[in-house]
This record gives sequence, structure tokens and C-alpha cells, in this order.
Amino acid sequence: MVTRVARKVAGLVATLLATSFVIFGAAYAAPGDPVTFLAGGKENLTPEYLAAIRAQYHLDDPFLVQYLRWLGDAVTGDLGRSLKYNDQVGDLLTARVPTTLGLVAYAAVLFVVFGVALGVLAAVRGGRTDAAVVAGTTFATSVPPFVAATALISLFGVQLGWFPVGGGGSLWHLTLPAITLALGALAIISRVTRQAMVEQRELDHVTVARASGLSERLIVVRHVFRGALGPIVTMCGLVTAGLLAGTVTVESAFQLSGVGTLLVGAINTHDFPVTQAVLLLMVTAYIAVTTLVELVQPLIDPRARSRS
Repeated sequence: MVTRVARKVAGLVATLLATSFVIFGAAYAAPGDPVTFLAGGKENLTPEYLAAIRAQYHLDDPFLVQYLRWLGDAVTGDLGRSLKYNDQVGDLLTARVPTTLGLVAYAAVLFVVFGVALGVLAAVRGGRTDAAVVAGTTFATSVPPFVAATALISLFGVQLGWFPVGGGGSLWHLTLPAITLALGALAIISRVTRQAMVEQRELDHVTVARASGLSERLIVVRHVFRGALGPIVTMCGLVTAGLLAGTVTVESAFQLSGVGTLLVGAINTHDFPVTQAVLLLMVTAYIAVTTLVELVQPLIDPRARSRS
């Protein structure tokens, strides 16, 4: 077990290093001279002033030297200073991360509860119920988040007035954004739950339990659902990690002051330090969550323990 954890952690560190190299390299290769943005768009800049800016930000150093300096600062918590806000990037993230985490957590609760419930319902009932769940989740997957956000704002925010349509970080403000973010994930979880339940119902131990006279309710709870729990939990963790990227569209649509909108603004204004920091944060969170899921999976599903 210790060896397995050490191997996963080593893989996590290696992946983060490779990812940080790609993120920094993409910003380094972006079109345009960084000095233009660092100078604040001023005109008639003297060569001496431009040289001073290059010296201040070490822009004349080789690429590898710049990357190692940036990586060293990032490891110690120094993510640089925003070119747009003239503030520390770490402070900007600290102010916006709670909104994004709250949105992701809210959406995760919604898609786990309703996704698993719909998947169980489809697997147990079958027939028209199964067809209706599959059709509904397929439709939910096909609707782009921005379209879903627009429809929810128009119906529940503008026409009915049940929910606020922008800003704020309270649970009430996050309800429509969380529903929008959870729709596609709900469809995935319901399908995984349904498929896992159907496979479990065909196994021999379920047949024996049914032949022994146990009620169908006990069979579903003790044997079918418990056996399907491994892939369900694994997929819930992976989908939750992937929701971080989905917050970019949702936060923009609902005008939430989160990490997603910060990234959009940074890209539009060529705020390289903020762009690099947000991308690094998202990738780090995704890799950390997926690694944690891989470590926890054998504790839930013995079959995964035997394969590891």
C-alpha cells in the first residue's frame, strides 16, 4: 500500500511538472511582445525604458531560466503580480476561489444525488422508465452549458423571478449556476449508475440471493447497489474534478466573481501571470482529485485492489 501511494504521488509530481512547463511555454510563445503589455499600452516608449522593463522582468533570460524562476516562485506561493489589477495573483485567487469551490460543491451534490437516483430508478424499473431516463439524460448532455444558462435565467430569473440572475456568492445566488453546471454531469452519473446496476443484477451472487427468498428491495440495496458502488464513486470523483473547467462558461454567464471569470478576463487582457496561475491551479486540482480517487478506489471496490 505504501509503495502504491508513493508511486501515485511521484506520478502526480511528474505530471504537475510537465503541465507547468506546457502552461509557461504556451504563455511564452503567445503572439505579441510582453513588453507592450507590461508598459501599459503607452506610446513613444524610449529604448531605455523598454530595456529597463526587460531587465526588471528578466525577459532577456533564456526560456529555461525564466521557467525555472517562475516555477520556483510558484512553489513558494509567489504567483507574481497581475498586469491588469496591479495586485498579487495569490490575493486575487484567494478572493475568488471560495465562490468557485462553492459552485463546484453545490453542483456535485446535485449531480450525485439526482444522477445516482435516476440511474438506480432506470436499472430497477426498466421498461418505459428506463427509456425515459435515458432520453432525458441524453437531451441534458446535448444542451451546451451557455444555452442551458440562458434558458434558466430567462425562465426562473426573469419571468418567474424565483432566483437572482447574477453576482453574489450565497447559496441562493449559486442555485441556477449549480444546476447549469450539474446537468451534463448528472447525465454521465445516471448512465454509469444504470450500467453498473444492470451488470451487478446479472451476477451469480445476486441470483443466489434472489433464490434464497430475499425481498427485491434488500437485494438491490445489499447486493446490487453495493456491488456497483465502486465505479459510481470513481466516476463521481472524476466528474467533480472536471467541473472546474466548466466553471469558466457558467461563471461568465451568471456574472459570478470566481476563478473562471478571472481566467476569461486575464486571457482577454493578456494578463499572463493570472492566466498561468489559474490554469496551473485548475490542472493541479484536477490531478490531485483524480489521484485521490485512484487511491481510494481499492478501498471501495475489492476488484480494483486485486488489479493494482
